[in-house]
Amino acid sequence: MVSKQWFCDKFTVKTPEGDDILFPCYCWIGCEKALVLRPAKATLDFQDTHPKLQSHRANQLRELRELYRWRIYEEGTPEVVHYKTVQELPAELRFSFTKETEFIYTAGTQLGFLGLTGLSICPFSWTCIDYMRKVIAIKNNTIDYIKDNWDKDEFFGSQYLNGVNPMLIQRCSKLPKNFPVTEEMVKDSMGGCTLEQEMMRGNIFLADYKMLHGLVGNVIHKKQQYLTAPLVLLYSNPNGKLLPIAIQLNQEAGAENPIFLPSDSDWDWKLAKIFVRNAEFGVHEVDYHLLRTHLLAEVFTVATLRNLPPPHPLYKLLFPHIRYTLQINSMARSQLISPKGAITTYAGIGGPSLIELMKRATATLTYSSLCLPDNIKERGLETVPNYYYRDDGLKLWNIINKYVEGILTHYYQCGAHVQKDAELCEWIREIHTHGFLGNKHSGIPSSFQTLAELVKFVTMVIFTASGQHAAVNNGQYEYGGWMPNYPTTLRKPPPTVKGQTTECVFFETLPDIGTTVNGVGVLRLLSKESTDRHPLGYLPEDLFHEDVPLRVIADFQSDLKELSELIEKRNKPLVLPYTYLDPKNVDNSVAI
Repeated sequence: MVSKQWFCDKFTVKTPEGDDILFPCYCWIGCEKALVLRPAKATLDFQDTHPKLQSHRANQLRELRELYRWRIYEEGTPEVVHYKTVQELPAELRFSFTKETEFIYTAGTQLGFLGLTGLSICPFSWTCIDYMRKVIAIKNNTIDYIKDNWDKDEFFGSQYLNGVNPMLIQRCSKLPKNFPVTEEMVKDSMGGCTLEQEMMRGNIFLADYKMLHGLVGNVIHKKQQYLTAPLVLLYSNPNGKLLPIAIQLNQEAGAENPIFLPSDSDWDWKLAKIFVRNAEFGVHEVDYHLLRTHLLAEVFTVATLRNLPPPHPLYKLLFPHIRYTLQINSMARSQLISPKGAITTYAGIGGPSLIELMKRATATLTYSSLCLPDNIKERGLETVPNYYYRDDGLKLWNIINKYVEGILTHYYQCGAHVQKDAELCEWIREIHTHGFLGNKHSGIPSSFQTLAELVKFVTMVIFTASGQHAAVNNGQYEYGGWMPNYPTTLRKPPPTVKGQTTECVFFETLPDIGTTVNGVGVLRLLSKESTDRHPLGYLPEDLFHEDVPLRVIADFQSDLKELSELIEKRNKPLVLPYTYLDPKNVDNSVAI
């Protein structure tokens, strides 16, 4: 059957005077209705003074708001697009044929690729680390390093800075009341210095998983799983190493909630760290990955498609950063967090607790936490050594900010133009209302008064969809491929006394073999890039045509290349290079 539609990129018209006028299209077209295109020159709504242009723009918005509508997915979480299946999405927003076939192929062949197919339903416990090494025989430099170092304190601490979730740790100047660590407990870990002295010097840090408090673990293979809400105290020593010095596995202090220390028995200390790494899996995947990148990117995408017509300069600026987001999120809802999805099936945080965690995370979401310079300052991490996420991220943020400012200042000459733009006003209003649920305490703006406010917000939008997603997504398989470093679930409750953890208890606590290999397969799928990916700065559509934005885009691409070279140079002597914010490893959008 011959298709009645075809995809059109653009038209170029040569005038009698010899000038070329670009008409972007980038959509599927057929014969059922007339196609009306505007020249590539961007315009704000109040600049379209001709009645026909005003009418065309208004009609476009009416059609777009009917085509893309908001839907409540779960009360208390960001709203999503109203389409419930991938097949319902408009063709322009669907994966390319290449990406579609690759993704289906990849999803169906992960365990086969890893040589783990025969173990996918194995209900037995692991018996020793050596057996696990033989079974999970993955060849990857980072995974090889993690296999050798997963139980070392130095590596445990370093992951808070440069692992798959560099967002949780904060400087600690006063111990929480529910975490009664004493000087006697930690003095040996700090070379004789007191806890108070090291806090004053800015060398003590805290990771608090209080968001997990009270949540009940999932049931996997008809067996109850267990969640904890740990507190972890870390010390940045004179050699620049970040080391754990105390771990409490639940929030309420008490005799049955001991504080574990590096001086405890080897199996006690290993098991305490395993519970922390499982808590890390839950908070990272639900809050910092799903909510703060995927779901927020969907909010930005739907608001853009509903409120900014193609002639709008902000639509043109954001178009590369919304590619494939609606499809990948639709697939996540159906294949990962649905009742039969992979997270629900193989993760301790799956099921009702996942939704409750997402609600808690949404309620505490703040604008400053999404703006990297503000976030680093709020967490007191300006000077902690060897924090490559911070170093690379701030450089990338500044490059994006320069790019956004260059484009937007060309179209908005002053704050009055920002305030006068009705389409922009509706865009930010919908983001505030449907994405952040009108939470005034979040700090998310509901309107813009100045051009600087607009530039900062759009920088955050692009950074969230590109750099931030890369930072929390791309290392999932590398850091989780070796299960003891990132267990999806735990099968025994946390110990209530010290000195009773044995090797047997340790392996009985870890996920069983089948759960392990399925979890590894999912993480590989979530981290695997496709061949038609669009790296940050690669803009295949010709949406801008004026000299100024074209020059700004060229500078943006040049700045990204320079940053990539700096990161490569920095990484060369590192045993474990940090590559996730190298621009060539960052996608334009949340597309995987």
